[in-house]
Amino acid sequence: MATRSPRGFGQYGGVARAVERVGERWALLIVRDLLAGARRYSDLKAGLPRIPTNILSDRLKELQLAGVIRRVPTVRGGYELTALGRGLEPVVLALERWGWAAPGDAADGDVFTADALGITLRAAFRSDVAAAFPPTEYLLHAGEASVSAVVAGGALDVMDVGPDALPQPQGRLSVGSTEDVLEFQVAVADLDRLLGGDVSPLEVLAGRSELVERFGSTFRFDPLPGMGVDAERSAA
Repeated sequence: MATRSPRGFGQYGGVARAVERVGERWALLIVRDLLAGARRYSDLKAGLPRIPTNILSDRLKELQLAGVIRRVPTVRGGYELTALGRGLEPVVLALERWGWAAPGDAADGDVFTADALGITLRAAFRSDVAAAFPPTEYLLHAGEASVSAVVAGGALDVMDVGPDALPQPQGRLSVGSTEDVLEFQVAVADLDRLLGGDVSPLEVLAGRSELVERFGSTFRFDPLPGMGVDAERSAA
């Protein structure tokens, strides 16, 4: 019989079991960053600058014991998600969509990393819409974060391309023509508008203007019932 966590909720069920394993503060943010690929302890700390080092160590140990992550033998101090941990991907993406729909502004000192931007794009990705377009690459700069998002045949491949990007041993989707490459930047504070369908905050650095509308159709968050303006009016 499986043992229960000493900090368990005294509840039997799937939600309780899941929260016992990944519900501690910072745990899902660690999972979010590892969805981008293997990371060293120092990489995780840099991406989560406010997490105390002892708490990061504790969360890594707890996630290992839960079978969510494992050490990477070929990367000194490295961690990666197990198959069980990767099963959390749809949960993380659903939380990302829910979070962008909830009203809120960035606070002073908030960081926005390439790993976070990658998850945002994956959560906003509309594969059915993307399948109708030719293969396209979007080079997006938001604050200090820079990623390349290649879309081909309804599939999405996102990679950090900033100056501190970590090498990832993976094959990439290909874009047939350099004409189907759009490079642009947007203020982090305007990302919610951009991903809500308003492409006006987008500043094109290189590429055809028609690709702007293609991006707006391919990456978009739908409003959730009870969120946003309607919710504020109801509460008034």
